[in-house]
Amino acid sequence: MNTHSSSLSAVHELLERIGPVWGTDIHAYRDCVIEALEPALRAAATAGGIASVRNVSYGPDPRHVLDLYRRADTRGPLPVVLFMHGGAYVRGDKDMTPLVYSNVATWFAKQGYLAVNLEYRLAPAAPYPGGAEDLGRAIDWMGEHIASHGGDRGRIFVIGHSAGGTHVAHHALDPSLPYRGRGVRAAAIVSGRLRADTLPANPNAAGVRAYFGDDDSAYERLSPINMVTADAIPLFVAIAEYENPLLDQYGAEFFFRLRACGHRANQFIMVPRHNHMSIMAHFNTEEEFLGRQLCEFFQRYERAARSSGSGGAD
Repeated sequence: MNTHSSSLSAVHELLERIGPVWGTDIHAYRDCVIEALEPALRAAATAGGIASVRNVSYGPDPRHVLDLYRRADTRGPLPVVLFMHGGAYVRGDKDMTPLVYSNVATWFAKQGYLAVNLEYRLAPAAPYPGGAEDLGRAIDWMGEHIASHGGDRGRIFVIGHSAGGTHVAHHALDPSLPYRGRGVRAAAIVSGRLRADTLPANPNAAGVRAYFGDDDSAYERLSPINMVTADAIPLFVAIAEYENPLLDQYGAEFFFRLRACGHRANQFIMVPRHNHMSIMAHFNTEEEFLGRQLCEFFQRYERAARSSGSGGAD
């Protein structure tokens, strides 16, 4: 067994050990996960071959910036995958650490994508629907400018993690947004908060209130889980085996509601062993199960767009 495989085995042992108690202290265990993954992430990041352009502005706010990653030996036009981080609506950064979440963009760049790591405004300065608005703004920016960076505006896919998953779901489904689903071929919601709630079991209830407001009676109406339609863009839903409290239930229910309303362009996965942090922090290590599933899903709907004769994003 090589050093990297040995390191990953130790990470898996840690994930299995802390998994059953993950929800008792998500912040402390999050730090444990990042520390455990650091050697494998650092080794992969120093392997080279990936070119990046950082802090490109896509809007007027200081947080309206994005990073672009691509393999140095590729030429466009490349399919584009955009990653939107989480942070309970009130915190988070595209560079949570020097290695996370650039690891996600780096891995997709290695697969031949032009990968975008997105920053966006946070609550309470930017309450609902601020995150989805920023995603829409970034997608509009890409429609105009991504070709100059080697990307194909007709093949844009998005991934949202945690609160970022809420924003991706709103972009795909929210009828109040004028750009609902515009510019995106397919989307993935990973460990997303798909129902707004401030229940005692929710460790991030304060963040929900900061983003969705103080009127609890509006939460169900504003929850993506209640916005599903049969004609929505293709949606991939993933949850971790050891999720933040309630998020696994919401993810499974969201998928069920998609199927029940007649939406068939979807996929659901529960990723064994992983928790709310590791499900994204493990990208760009030797473990590639979730990444491969995402690539296959995106490629399926890229092929579907080509076979239907569609020449670009809507």
